[in-house]
Amino acid sequence: MKAFVTGASSGMGRDMARYLSSKGYDLILVGRNNQKLLELKSELKTDSRILNADLSKVENVMELYKQIEDEDIDIAINDAGFGVFGEFWETDLEKELNLIGTNITALHILTKLFLEKMRKKNAGYILNVSSMASFTPGPLMATYYASKAYVTYLSRAISKELEKADSKIVVSTLCPGPVATNFNNVAGVNFSMKPMTSEYVAKYAIDNLLKGKRTIIPGKKNKFLHFLSKLAPSNLAMNAVYKNQTKKIVK
Repeated sequence: MKAFVTGASSGMGRDMARYLSSKGYDLILVGRNNQKLLELKSELKTDSRILNADLSKVENVMELYKQIEDEDIDIAINDAGFGVFGEFWETDLEKELNLIGTNITALHILTKLFLEKMRKKNAGYILNVSSMASFTPGPLMATYYASKAYVTYLSRAISKELEKADSKIVVSTLCPGPVATNFNNVAGVNFSMKPMTSEYVAKYAIDNLLKGKRTIIPGKKNKFLHFLSKLAPSNLAMNAVYKNQTKKIVK
């Protein structure tokens, strides 16, 4: 058994790799921090291969896939991603383009290429890491929220296509709320509510992926907030998000 994980050098990607290794999966670990990947590799119980890649650039994503296209991947996890905080007219354009490249384009490419291969054997799992942020527009993190909406709705649509085709392949979307990772440091914000542990979310995600759960929302509070988001008018939801976002400002 073999799994592929992007964003494996820290946070949920790292903890998903640890949990998959404990379940007997060999791993292909993708990240930008080679030292952290080496440290992770040294502690894993199963065989692992390290690949360094900046997934914000299309050519890097295509080159990455060329390096692993002959591997028999059972589980592909697209976890790499980051956020940008601030009013849209003030945030850095280059950083946002890198965000779109990593959060959307790289995930789109890898999902498509892995799915094409999995279709040949009618087996496999793809987990795309999205966020509770995907369920509403997000003032003050507009690009990030929009990127996660893309992930959620792309993944759900693919999942429905597979269902209609009577496929055994599972494409799942993980939509956590705040998680205790390096995400808030990169985005330049503080969490406005207590985050879940990365270890808990990683285990919950993998367990539910293997059960065939298509949309994975960890925590009763997050499930309730998702339910409310479907009932609340869009403008009311955006006002609530804006108010909540202002609590994240680093002081």
